[in-house]
Amino acid sequence: MVHIGISPICWQNDDLPDITAAYTMEQALREAREIGYIGVERGQRMPQDTQGLRRYLETYDIGLCGGWCSGNLLVNDVETEKAAVRQQVEQFIALGAPCIVYAECSNTVQGMQDTPVTARVKLTEAEVRGYAAKLTELAEWMQGLGMPMAYHPHMGTIIEDEDDLNWLMDGSGEAVGLCFDAGHLAFAGGDVDRALDRWINRVRHVHFKDIRPAITQEILSENKSFLDGVLAGAFTVPGDGAIDFGRVAQRLKAADYTGWIVVEAEQDPAKAPPYEYSKMGYDHILKVCADAGLEIAK
Repeated sequence: MVHIGISPICWQNDDLPDITAAYTMEQALREAREIGYIGVERGQRMPQDTQGLRRYLETYDIGLCGGWCSGNLLVNDVETEKAAVRQQVEQFIALGAPCIVYAECSNTVQGMQDTPVTARVKLTEAEVRGYAAKLTELAEWMQGLGMPMAYHPHMGTIIEDEDDLNWLMDGSGEAVGLCFDAGHLAFAGGDVDRALDRWINRVRHVHFKDIRPAITQEILSENKSFLDGVLAGAFTVPGDGAIDFGRVAQRLKAADYTGWIVVEAEQDPAKAPPYEYSKMGYDHILKVCADAGLEIAK
C-alpha cells in the first residue's frame, strides 16, 4: 500500500518566495486535502515548534509525510551534524513522519540565481565514498532513534547525477535510504528506469516530479541557474512531462514498496496554477498506481 502526499512548494516556494506571494500555506494545505492528498512535507512557513506544527496539521486533517533537511556533513564532523539536525529528527519522530529527506547543502548552488547549475561542485568517486562513510554513521544514529533517512540527490549539489548516486549508495550502509526523485535524476541526465532497478531496495521515499526536457536542456546548455530552470518551467507534475511514471509505479509494485509517493513540482504559479496542476498530478498518480496494481491508502 502506498500513501499519496505533496510538497507545499507549488503554493509556497521557499527559494523564490516572490512568485508565490499571493498564496498562503493555509491555502496549500486546505487545497491539497480537498484534492485528496493525505500527507504534506514540512514547509519553511509552517510552525517550527513541534506542538504548534501538530496543531497546524490537525487543523487541516493532513499528516506530515517527511520533509527536507539541509545537511552540512561535508564540512561538519558527525557529532556536530547530529547536534545540528537533532531537533528536526525528534520533531519528525514525535509527529509520526516516515523519514527525513536529507541532502548535502554546504556548497550547493541550487539557491543561487546568478550561478549556473553546471557550476556545482563535482566530487571524485573516492570523495563521494568518503562522504558516504560519514553519512552512514549519521543515518545509523537517526535509525537508532527511530527516524529513517532518505537521501535526496538534487540538482546543484554534490550528489546530482547517476554516477554520484551510484557512488553514494555503493559506499554507504543500508541505513542510508534513498529518496528517489525521478525529475532531478532525469534533469541530470540519468536513466530513471536503470537507477530505480539498481537501487529499488534502498528506496525509502519517492518524489513523483516530472520534467520538460527542452527546458532542462536549455538550462544546461546555456549555463543558466537552477532557479532559472524553475522559473522557465523545467519541472512539472507527473503526467505533464516526459517521464513515464507508469513504469516507475510498476517497479514499486514489483518491489512491494509501501511508503509515500509525494508530488513535488515547483513552478511559477502564473504559468501553472497550483490547484489545477496539483490535481493533475494526483489524478495521474491514481491512474498509474491502479494500472500497476498498487493499493492507495485513503
